[in-house]
Amino acid sequence: MDLSLFHDLLQVLDATLRISAPLLLAALAGVFSERAGIFDIGLEGKLLVSAFAAAAVAAVTGSVWLGLGSGILASVALALVHGFACITHRGNQIVSGVAINFIASGITALLGQAWFSQGGRTPQLTGSARFEDITLPFAEAIAAVPVIGPIYADVLSGHKLLVYVAFLAAPLTWWVLYRTRFGMRLRAVGENPAAVDTAGISVAWMRYRAVICTGILCGLAGAYLSTAQNAGFIREMSAGKGYIALAAMIFAKWRPIPTMFACLLFGLLDALAIRYQGFEFPLIGTIPSQATAVLPYVLTVILLAGFIGRAVAPKAGGVPYVKER
Repeated sequence: MDLSLFHDLLQVLDATLRISAPLLLAALAGVFSERAGIFDIGLEGKLLVSAFAAAAVAAVTGSVWLGLGSGILASVALALVHGFACITHRGNQIVSGVAINFIASGITALLGQAWFSQGGRTPQLTGSARFEDITLPFAEAIAAVPVIGPIYADVLSGHKLLVYVAFLAAPLTWWVLYRTRFGMRLRAVGENPAAVDTAGISVAWMRYRAVICTGILCGLAGAYLSTAQNAGFIREMSAGKGYIALAAMIFAKWRPIPTMFACLLFGLLDALAIRYQGFEFPLIGTIPSQATAVLPYVLTVILLAGFIGRAVAPKAGGVPYVKER
């Protein structure tokens, strides 16, 4: 095996896991919400607000854990605003989600400039204000073992805590949705809320619990962007990841484990784009960096344009529930 090619492959796979983590958390957040019948275009806005809140608090306090908690609280607050508009007042879910994205974009830039006077950025995070890499047990000891050692030591080991949380969240979400009473009720609310209401279960309360789960997962994703993947917040740092997470979720037909693989696919494409920027290919030459940067978004459009088969959303998705009297 060509060692340089193997080394390049390991680096791409390592980057794939890092890039996929926030996409996966955001996509799983969307699964909870949409399985309960609440369309959430506002994933992007929640990512942005939680990234800003996490970085701002971590910068001021020097504690990444306080930053993480603040990011989750900010995201849950925004999710509850969406829930209040769509569940309590039966507003248009698409309009509410788009409004949240606009609000998040504006308020993070405004507060960032007002508080830190760095053009909307937060101060650089260092030390205990950001997550550090975690070395898995025996990674150094087996690193010299051919093939398996480098994969374990260089790909699986050495990530931030939230990367492992993201990939553990996928099977946990599957278990919650398909093996618990809460999950079965939540899915029933998204398919036939009238039947759930007839059984004496509050449709509104189930949907609020779903959007709270959405807020928590988006909070983790946003905090990862600013306190783990990067060392601070910059304006519009979510860069469309919320929309890509939505595409991955639809591509996977609202199922947690396929959603994880869809996010890995998007992450792989992004990792390849970063790795081979400016690389000179035989017969093709150097591909412009702008062309490689748009690959994940092109894939999003291609997949949603009809290469995924028929994706049937939950039957009650996007429809406000009005209790029959």
